[in-house]
Amino acid sequence: MPHPISIAIISKNEEANLRRCLASAAGLVEEIVIVDSGSTDGTAAVAAEFGARFVQQDWLGFAAQKNLCNSFCTQPWILALDCDEELSPELKAAIAAFFEKGDAATHDAAWMARCVWFLGRWIRHGDWYPDKKVRLFRREKGQWEGHANSQVHERLVVDGPHTTLRGDLYHYSFSDMKHYLDKHLTYTDVFADHEKAQGRGWSVLDAVFRPWWRFFRAYFIRLGFLDGFPGFWIAIATAFFTFMRYSRAYEARVADKQPH
Repeated sequence: MPHPISIAIISKNEEANLRRCLASAAGLVEEIVIVDSGSTDGTAAVAAEFGARFVQQDWLGFAAQKNLCNSFCTQPWILALDCDEELSPELKAAIAAFFEKGDAATHDAAWMARCVWFLGRWIRHGDWYPDKKVRLFRREKGQWEGHANSQVHERLVVDGPHTTLRGDLYHYSFSDMKHYLDKHLTYTDVFADHEKAQGRGWSVLDAVFRPWWRFFRAYFIRLGFLDGFPGFWIAIATAFFTFMRYSRAYEARVADKQPH
């Protein structure tokens, strides 16, 4: 039997991912709510296939868009998913057990580990795992927070006791290396803007030593080497983009000194 849960999803041109996401939760929930910001592919058709409520809304920013989606949900619990995510069978069973064993009566939210598919394997070590996220929460207790214009994703804040569920939330976040690189170049812009807004000065120690620390932590302390070459690539890429973030902060500092 389905449980008193609304799945809440925001979408735009997610036909390729949405079916996999919704199929992984089949039979688990009472309701699916999708707020779409102008898809031109078959996203709406996939939503209809699963009986979802499909609402059109121009883009408001990550947090505002997700809070709007929550407002359309009618069930007491919300399971917030991204289109490129999928419940593992173990996580699906854990969510069902959360309600069947009465844990929902004593908790307001649940953490779950997120596991990324990259370069042909699930990444289960290093900086990418377990990447715990709160995604199941009591509707009136949760609120997404984040700046409207930020390109970095929002965070969910839930007031009340949390528990942790077994199983993984599978995440197909990067289709290939180029996708990863393109995405993280954008994050370097966000970091530079944030550092400038906070009035933080550039430090040569951060620029030189933080990348080495991030590689060492990801590859050795957090056992990234157990993920084979993908684990090594991720540790190298993490170190490189750490260096890039502080380099962009330096670049922004120098730009402010340019003669006019």
